[in-house]
Amino acid sequence: MKEFKLFLRKKDIVVSGKRYGIDALGAMAQGLFCTLLVGTILNTVGQQFNIGFLNEIIVSVGSGEGAMHYTIGGLASAMVGPGIAVAIGFALHCPTMVLFSLIPVGFAANAMAGAGGPLAVYFVTIVAAELGKLVSKETKIDILVTPGVTVLAGIMFAKLVAAPIGSAAQAVGYAVMMATELQPFFMGIVVSVIIGMALTLPISSAAICAGFGLTGLAGGAAVAGCCAQMVGFAVMSFKENGWGGLVAQGVGTSMLQMPNIVKKPAIWIPPTLASAITGPVATCIFRLQMNGAAVSSGMGSCGFVGQIGVYTGWVNDVAIGAKTAITAFDWLGMILVCFVLPAVLSCILCGFMKKKGWIESEDLKLDL
Repeated sequence: MKEFKLFLRKKDIVVSGKRYGIDALGAMAQGLFCTLLVGTILNTVGQQFNIGFLNEIIVSVGSGEGAMHYTIGGLASAMVGPGIAVAIGFALHCPTMVLFSLIPVGFAANAMAGAGGPLAVYFVTIVAAELGKLVSKETKIDILVTPGVTVLAGIMFAKLVAAPIGSAAQAVGYAVMMATELQPFFMGIVVSVIIGMALTLPISSAAICAGFGLTGLAGGAAVAGCCAQMVGFAVMSFKENGWGGLVAQGVGTSMLQMPNIVKKPAIWIPPTLASAITGPVATCIFRLQMNGAAVSSGMGSCGFVGQIGVYTGWVNDVAIGAKTAITAFDWLGMILVCFVLPAVLSCILCGFMKKKGWIESEDLKLDL
């Protein structure tokens, strides 16, 4: 057993919550951003501004009625499986032969899992990557053994588990979305608070939303919760961190406050309470929905991806006739839920807690 543990250490195989639950999940979100998310944005920009080269078909796969035609954005989105797999492999410190062999593994797992593809790719890639690392550079024919083991193990495991994982993820996501439709007030609070807190924690709220396909009202509540954390922390710590802190947290990530939260958990209360308010405001009053890419639901105001996703959903709804037009009420809801209410509520709550002595100014200071 001791020799086996030493062998695992030599191969940099670390079975831990941090390696799989933080590093790999965070990398999964990056893989999503660089494929599905950027592809969606490019398609939207091309359509809305009538940019020819972004709307042009550059690749066609197959022939006849069954042919698949891809724009630049569409091709980027289609690479979501390989993108996630390579990103996770990089986070797991895979040798290059293993890393590149994960490309077909990710594609297969995503294709086999259907709507729950990203979550299936996550689990399958971890297994394939670690098995590939076990055999890497252990034989004189490494150029055959390492990719062979990685690809075969990954695709065989995908064949076994991808479809069930995809179905389970789809079922959970559907249940959450249906519950939000039926109980928009209660579920607006639950989804907003949980996804918002996940965004601030060192895990990926975007990957969670993508994995379970959270869209619709549930996606709108998720956007509200993420914005409450990001905008809330950015504004309530403006005095301590200035414009740099405002941009870093409000358009970057509220995760920057995690070390301060560990030291003083009370600072997490204002933005979290704000999310408990903005969530039902989004679901019950403005009916704010995320009908764009599910990954955007967990992004909040990071690069304004959450807002771009909501707008993309509006455009899609208008195109299919589910919505007659984008109205001033839609824009008002987005602005209030994503920016104004998080800022105002978090400042009021933080000011109250500072007067009570529960929070001090230095508690929110970032090391920028």
